[in-house]
Amino acid sequence: MPENDPDYIHNDEGPDDMPAHLKAAILGSSVSVPITNGRLALGTWQGIYLCEHRNHGRSRNIVITAWGE
Repeated sequence: MPENDPDYIHNDEGPDDMPAHLKAAILGSSVSVPITNGRLALGTWQGIYLCEHRNHGRSRNIVITAWGE
């Protein structure tokens, strides 16, 4: 999604506002990962990444919720 695209007008916080919202909608904002023996149960080539879609990101908070036995 290019910035300032006339087909998508939403720039209340700057020209990167609409592209950032579309990227976030495509990638999602949460992930569920099982924990096995006290470790994240990820595959060999899997990882968890925090992506900032704005040109000038702000501070973010990460919330981790764990439940189980």
